[in-house]
Amino acid sequence: MCKDIADQEMYRPLPDNLTVKESMVEGIGLFATDFIPCGTELGLSHIQIDTEIIRTPIGGFYNHSLKPNAEKIQKGWNKWYLVTTKDINVDEEILVTYTFHNKLGEKVRGQMVMRFLEEN
Repeated sequence: MCKDIADQEMYRPLPDNLTVKESMVEGIGLFATDFIPCGTELGLSHIQIDTEIIRTPIGGFYNHSLKPNAEKIQKGWNKWYLVTTKDINVDEEILVTYTFHNKLGEKVRGQMVMRFLEEN
């Protein structure tokens, strides 16, 4: 007998308050479709399985910025969640400072130190 799935909720790769569209930063990006308050957990962005770090749709579409409005928060040893660090308005892009790329991570850390020194 076939299972009737007409009344069941279908899989959605992104929460209702996020969408993917063209970015002024790079290619396509992750954008708010509703106002999102600071401190909101947007969902699972990465998971580590053995030695591989796998991106979810949330983790695969956000872009890098040295002035981010969200960050990855690690929970447990193998899961990272995207959490807003500022209020995010409708149509605002979700931006995170990349940390998983070793070479980029070193460059980003250097840029962040320089920016801190310039501002203080």
